[in-house]
Amino acid sequence: MDVLSDVLAATRIGGVLSARLSASAPWGLRMGTVPTAAFHAVTQGACWLRVEGSEPRQLVAGDVVLLPTGGGHALASDPYGPLTPYEEVAAGQDLSTAEIDIPGRGPSVRIICGAYRYDAYVSHPLLTILPPVLHLPADQTAARGDLATTLGMLATELGGRLPGSQTIVDRLVDILFVHILRQWINANEESGASWLVALRDPEIALVISLMHRDPARAWTVEGLARAVGVSRATLARRFTALVGEPPLAYLTRWRVELAARRLRDTGDPLSVIARSVGYVSEFSLSRAFSRARGVAPGHYRAGHRV
Repeated sequence: MDVLSDVLAATRIGGVLSARLSASAPWGLRMGTVPTAAFHAVTQGACWLRVEGSEPRQLVAGDVVLLPTGGGHALASDPYGPLTPYEEVAAGQDLSTAEIDIPGRGPSVRIICGAYRYDAYVSHPLLTILPPVLHLPADQTAARGDLATTLGMLATELGGRLPGSQTIVDRLVDILFVHILRQWINANEESGASWLVALRDPEIALVISLMHRDPARAWTVEGLARAVGVSRATLARRFTALVGEPPLAYLTRWRVELAARRLRDTGDPLSVIARSVGYVSEFSLSRAFSRARGVAPGHYRAGHRV
């Protein structure tokens, strides 16, 4: 079981917008606060990333940034200059070309910009555990051939209007998201616990994988420890330290996540859903679900069916 792929599928993350921005100073572009993740990859020149509550951050050619939970931010030629809302700039552009051009007489920059949608109902902390700005400097990007190659292919497809380009761009944007997460996992030196960083630990990664592969199984800490060849005490200590919660607490949260997805997406009876995620009865699932989500499964389904 590929845990990251499993969670990406559960959160339904996917690219919804991508374009190339060409701008010459002076310029400033303010992005609205929307419930999407966003990325920017500078391919030529330099600019400033401005995020509310943080100091301006200079980006140079080769830098890639991911803003996991979106939020208002801006790109500009100056760290403190005036900004124009994206909607105003876009209104005068032919967006069918996937090109946004801001003319000027100063230094120019080219940036690949994109956004990702994700299921707003999902509570798995895929995006919230990441920093508000995930910045991969040019040297890290260059060191990862797969990341650099993906960016190159994306720039090529956005620059040409060949048949099938949009399909290729959509796939490349999704691939780019995974590459950025991979690089962050490898480079992150923070001591804070998270399931994503825990995937670097072979035994803990395998434990998470086992629970994702068969969430309906009556897992115990002893059984999980035996499956990966460590003691119960060792597993409990390492899992909690790396993930931030005990193994069975994580399993409960994942089961509720899966149940919530089926409540939204299917008309399956609660009894069927309960058995599929490891609960022996509707009552036991309802109790766990209500504790985790603050609402009974039936009320949740009524308010969140898509």
